[in-house]
Order: sequence, then structure tokens, then C-alpha cells
Amino acid sequence: MDVREQAAEMGTSLLPEVVQKSGEKIQNCYQCQKCSAGCPVNFAMDILPNQMFRHIQYGHWDKVLSSKTIWLCASCHACSTRCPNSIDIAKVMDTLRSISARSGAVAGERNISLFHKFFLGLTKYTGRTWEPGMGLYVMQTGGLGGMMGWTMKMFLRGKISIFPTFKGGKQFRKLFSKAGKGGVR
Repeated sequence: MDVREQAAEMGTSLLPEVVQKSGEKIQNCYQCQKCSAGCPVNFAMDILPNQMFRHIQYGHWDKVLSSKTIWLCASCHACSTRCPNSIDIAKVMDTLRSISARSGAVAGERNISLFHKFFLGLTKYTGRTWEPGMGLYVMQTGGLGGMMGWTMKMFLRGKISIFPTFKGGKQFRKLFSKAGKGGVR
């Protein structure tokens, strides 16, 4: 069953669900395109942020939830700060990632959901990203070949270590625990 069939079966459209889950009034978007113009990763997106909002407004579940855009969003908030209607666009993109993952939609970017799982997992347990840990992601996706040379150079120069050398993982695990219980918004 594809995303559109799921939506029809649930009897819901995308707009009310995204508004309810994100708390943002995306129906107020009047397509000024400031979000898309200021996005540092718009060159890699298949649907620009303002176009994404229009697809949400029209109820195009499959197009929105299987796009590369929601997974490529860097959550830098450049779009949100530019929005004349004070819509937190980065928050909407995060909501869309969550809905997409829950619905089982196939992400438009290969291995991107796996990347997010690795990245968030490392952040949760170490307190920040850790290069050797991300190497596990690279090995799992078959991209190790080109990384071995520069990784070894960085290790030999003391730029990265085999074990995490920083603190903060315990505090992040608490935050992730609260977020999992709906305590942090």
C-alpha cells in the first residue's frame, strides 16, 4: 500500500496532520520563496521548501513523503528566520521526516534514513558526532574505499581518536529519553 492509499484509508489529508504535529500554520504560506532562496542546500533538493508547502496544501502525500528534500534539510533555520509569516519551516521538515519514517514511505535519497539513524544514535550515546562511529555507516553503505586514506592521515595526526574523548553523552541520553516520552518539544 503506497502513501496515498494509506492517506485515503485513514481519511486524512496531509495539511491538518502536519499542522497538528508541528504546531506551525503552514496554510499561511503565500509562496514568497524567501525560504527557498536562503536555503544553503537548495541546489540538491528535488522540491524547494516553498514548493513543499504547496504540495502539502494540495495533499500530495506521496510526493512530499518520498522526496529528497525532507531528508536533505540541514535544519539550519535559515528558511525559518527569513519567513515573513514566522513559520518554523525547519520544524515542519522535521515533522515530515517523522511522518515519512512512520508511514514507511521510500525516501528519495538512497540510504538517507540510515544516515539519520546512525547520526542520531551517535549523538544520543556520545553527546556529539564521532567520526569513527560514522565509519560504521560508511562501511554498511559500501562507501569505505575513498575514506580510508584521509581517515588514516587524520588518525595519525591526532585529529580523530578510536574512542570518544569528550563528555556529554549522559546529558544527551536524558534529553533523548525525555523526547521519546514526549517531554521535550
